[in-house]
Amino acid sequence: MPVGQRSPRSTIETVLVLLALLALLFALYNVLKVFFGVFTFALIFYVSMDQPYNWLARKLGGRRRLAATLYAIVLIVVAALPFVYAIAALGRHIKDVLQLAEEVRLHGLPDLPDNITGMPYAGPTFSEFWKHLQENPREALTGYEHQLRVVLHHMLTGSAGVIGAAVQIILGIITSAFLLAGGEKAMQPVKATLEHLLGKRDGLSLMAATGHAIKGVSIGVMGTAFVATIISWIGFVIAGLHFKILLAALVFFLVLIQVGPFIVWAPLVLWSASQGHAGMAVFLAIYGAAVLVIDAVLKPVLIAKSGGKLPFLVLFIGVIGGISAWGFTGMFKGAIILAVFYTLFTSWLEQKQRFRRSGTITGMPADES
Repeated sequence: MPVGQRSPRSTIETVLVLLALLALLFALYNVLKVFFGVFTFALIFYVSMDQPYNWLARKLGGRRRLAATLYAIVLIVVAALPFVYAIAALGRHIKDVLQLAEEVRLHGLPDLPDNITGMPYAGPTFSEFWKHLQENPREALTGYEHQLRVVLHHMLTGSAGVIGAAVQIILGIITSAFLLAGGEKAMQPVKATLEHLLGKRDGLSLMAATGHAIKGVSIGVMGTAFVATIISWIGFVIAGLHFKILLAALVFFLVLIQVGPFIVWAPLVLWSASQGHAGMAVFLAIYGAAVLVIDAVLKPVLIAKSGGKLPFLVLFIGVIGGISAWGFTGMFKGAIILAVFYTLFTSWLEQKQRFRRSGTITGMPADES
């Protein structure tokens, strides 16, 4: 057999090895895909909280494990308290709903309040439908069975998704605590792998770009959502509105998915005005406008300060596309994936332009680059 020519047997063995590796990778994906959400949150917290954690470790005399333990406890309490409060509030409301259902079963549906029937445009329609519902519920709901099933399905799956996201966030915090306690050693395997595959320079550039993108998205998006939520909740408390926690949670979600808090504040202003509370409507309009300005200004400031130069459109497409692909946790995954891609792509273009300019300066034709 000529030198350098592969035998049919060695070719078959190579193919079989590759197929075995592909099967192993596929099996590994099926095993680890349950933890992708945990890994996502762990990476977010690891990159975003690196500087505060190192500051805490220095204050504790370099005891990184103690600092990691305190870091995990504080973040878990901060992350879990809203969910615990929401679950407790939901439990109270479920009791009210069950009591209302029992009263409806015994005495029928009550009449609508005057402030609803007196609403402009929509009031008469609500009143007519409600009257039909009182007289013949089955006939009134005919044709809406599919819509009701869809709404109930979304409510159940949405609640399960939120609970699942809460568990993933807590596990992600614990995982990030181990990574932070390990310091540079924790990321050494990733660093070595990238340097082996891409070379030392490109591997380090990839890690730096990924870190900047993750920090920009996590701090910019989540930080803005958190600030807008706190400010909105204060406004709801001052206005004396009901369901303050629910409204604040809705603001957080809408800001997080790049829709903005306008959808929450505008109906509140219109509702107050329709009820004749002109002063309250003016207050809500001014306060809501301030929240909108904060949402529009704070987000690019936080992204720029955290080192990620990401256009709004990149975040919007990433968050919305991530939600469509992976549900609740996808808003983080999609934004980070698209931000990393955008950062790496622009970095690649800059390198190509620099290479072409250097080739032109040295006399090399630009096409040869």
